[in-house]
Amino acid sequence: MNPPNDALTVFIGKVTGLIIQPIILLLFALAMWYFVNGMITFISKSDDPKARETGRTHMIWGVIGFFIMVSVFTILRIATNTIFPGVGLPGGN
Repeated sequence: MNPPNDALTVFIGKVTGLIIQPIILLLFALAMWYFVNGMITFISKSDDPKARETGRTHMIWGVIGFFIMVSVFTILRIATNTIFPGVGLPGGN
């Protein structure tokens, strides 16, 4: 199946590769930082119950952030491959 419009396919590919992908990677990095920060707080302040709860909450929200970013990346790949099969995403076919 050929892409509907070569210019549109190139445009969507550039928007996806230059704007959307870096945003997703930045959000992955923020979720990782939040998780690691929570883990450090949880371990380093193990004698303070309130700090442990804060660290635990940060770790949970970090994992939720990872899940959301993986979901967004997957939905983006499916949508892009379905609508514009000629547009490749990093890690794609």
